[in-house]
Amino acid sequence: MSVPFDLDVGPFWLGCAGIGNLLREVSDEDARATVDAAWDAGVRGFDTAPHYGVGLSERRLGAALAGRPRDSYRVSTKVGRLLVPGPGDGVDADGFAVPDDPVRQWDPSASGVRRSLDESLVRLGLDHVDVAYLHDPDVYSLSDGLTQALPALASLRDEGVVQAVGVGSNSVSALSAAVDTGICDVIMLAGRYTLLEQPAAELVSRCASLGVDVVAVGVYNSGLLSNPLPAPGTTYDYAPAPTPLVDRARALAAVCSRHGVTLPEAALAFPRRAPAVRTVAVGAQSAAQVRENAARAAVSVPDALWADLEAAALLPA
Repeated sequence: MSVPFDLDVGPFWLGCAGIGNLLREVSDEDARATVDAAWDAGVRGFDTAPHYGVGLSERRLGAALAGRPRDSYRVSTKVGRLLVPGPGDGVDADGFAVPDDPVRQWDPSASGVRRSLDESLVRLGLDHVDVAYLHDPDVYSLSDGLTQALPALASLRDEGVVQAVGVGSNSVSALSAAVDTGICDVIMLAGRYTLLEQPAAELVSRCASLGVDVVAVGVYNSGLLSNPLPAPGTTYDYAPAPTPLVDRARALAAVCSRHGVTLPEAALAFPRRAPAVRTVAVGAQSAAQVRENAARAAVSVPDALWADLEAAALLPA
């Protein structure tokens, strides 16, 4: 199975966790400017989720897209986490700078999936989304996610409520199990197929043979590949990067530099070399970040760079 439309709608998809106050507060004005800058750069795909700022990302994205022709862009969101009333006396415990009301509740049931999608549409102000992913089922119960929530998404697809369904995760084993169900049109692969590391290489190859599309996210490994010369203290998977990984990133950067390419430019280009990877989604929290990523995406990376990285054993041959 595959997505029944082209996911390649612009230089990349905008990942909207950032405008949901990921790790820090972002003003409404900056969130709107981020989406506007993406639109101006030709971005026509937008990925969000209830998890991102417990609904804040969806509300902000919907407000920014309001008034634009609905057939001119694509939106994906996610199910699996319902938003329910929380204590309201603290801050979110999952890395977003928002109050802890509401909070998330895992619900893989068919009714929970439908409710999640219905509530997302209200927050987005849309009558449909194009892609719906089951979000991080491995964090809760992979078995329940794949036997309950994923078939429920398939039913919604069959009803025409969404056009494509899949699973989003940073777990290669979870995504592999999801692909094995035969239900997925697409998977969202986070941080496991990047210039730095490719533990999902076999899965990506299998997706190509099965006709399952891949959206690669986390292409900068949460920061380590986002600067031309990585420095100690930079982040990898949202924690300080181990020294061996910093050293590897610096070695990658040195080879890139010899070809007149920066490390972030190569990192953005790398996943799309795989036939199954239809597009990448890149997060941003400001218009400046969007414009920077758009400039990186426009760079033509020479084939000789990949060959030199293979020769240096920094990429598999």
